[in-house]
Amino acid sequence: MALKRFGVSLESNLLEALDHYVSDNGFANRSQAIRFLVEKNIAEQKWQCNHTVAGTVVIMYDQAKKDIALRIEEIQRECQELILSSTQYYINRNFCLHIATVMGTAQRLTALSDRLTAIKGIKHGKLVMSRAD
Repeated sequence: MALKRFGVSLESNLLEALDHYVSDNGFANRSQAIRFLVEKNIAEQKWQCNHTVAGTVVIMYDQAKKDIALRIEEIQRECQELILSSTQYYINRNFCLHIATVMGTAQRLTALSDRLTAIKGIKHGKLVMSRAD
């Protein structure tokens, strides 16, 4: 895989919005946030359909921040018709790995994943789907 470096120019209001996005979502830097947004956009275009899919939402977060776990539970309760199961693994004193097994239309699972991974303090989040119909 080739790594290409290039400069990107943004208007000051977009750069400020990007910096807020980086800060609000716990990204290490602008590049990580831009990479996430590009990957997310590609995945969303790929899954803009009404096919039934099954998959997982994987989230890594700091378990000391109790409000994160409460927010995850709240979102999952609101979307319980999509959640088949969920579990947490405590990786170490700091990190919790949360895995939700999901099934529904690709659009609804993408929206659920977006809500979960956008929770402030989530270190990493990813949705993996496979067509199930």
